[in-house]
Amino acid sequence: MRLEGKTAIVTGAASGFGEGIARAFTGEGASVLLVDIADATSVEREIADSGGTAHSLRADVSLDADVERMVASAREKLGGLDILVNNAGVAQRAQPLWEVDEELYDRIYAVNVKAIYLAARHAVPVFLAQGHGCIVNTSSTAAQRPRPGLTWYNSSKGAVHTMTKSMAVELGPHNIRVNSICPVIGETGMLETFMGAADTPEAREPYIAGIPLGRMSRPQDVANAAVFLASDETEFVTGVALEVDGGRSI
Repeated sequence: MRLEGKTAIVTGAASGFGEGIARAFTGEGASVLLVDIADATSVEREIADSGGTAHSLRADVSLDADVERMVASAREKLGGLDILVNNAGVAQRAQPLWEVDEELYDRIYAVNVKAIYLAARHAVPVFLAQGHGCIVNTSSTAAQRPRPGLTWYNSSKGAVHTMTKSMAVELGPHNIRVNSICPVIGETGMLETFMGAADTPEAREPYIAGIPLGRMSRPQDVANAAVFLASDETEFVTGVALEVDGGRSI
């Protein structure tokens, strides 16, 4: 197994890409702490039923005390921490940039950007002490090919893109790798929010039209990329923004 004996935190693990990553990690032999502001116990049970090891924790990744508790829980329940997946995110309904209220703007940046800073504050000292670590951030094609109507979400993912590369440069000498995954619009619970419309073939069509491989991303696509970046196969890969987008960013 590609992650045998590894321990990992996956945020936003109750659904969508995070759930897919957590299931793939445990399927490859990792023990995972499922972190979400929502209840992830059903995912925990299903992973256990399939022979995997996972523990769930309700936490708000934008709050320092919750993130400190998250890292401590991983070390206590899993016996260590090798991999941190910063996947939790907040979406924005497609709308004119001047119509987004301040509360939503603040929440987008708190979860999509500040959470990575907080996770680094608490996880990086653990990685430094043990001499190794791996961080995978969920970014987006929105960082490279922004769509209109999503300006504040796009810019938050642009921050993730830059943070990933800067973290990789700074932490590389300490044997800590940092990479990101950039999915195109995906078949998750956030889809209708992004489209600003009910999920119908007609609503999907203009988005799919810009994807050469002819479909949206799926949790398994992102999970496969996360396993690859977290595995020892990529021990010499850092600072990469891996596009999982069916060709959208070309």
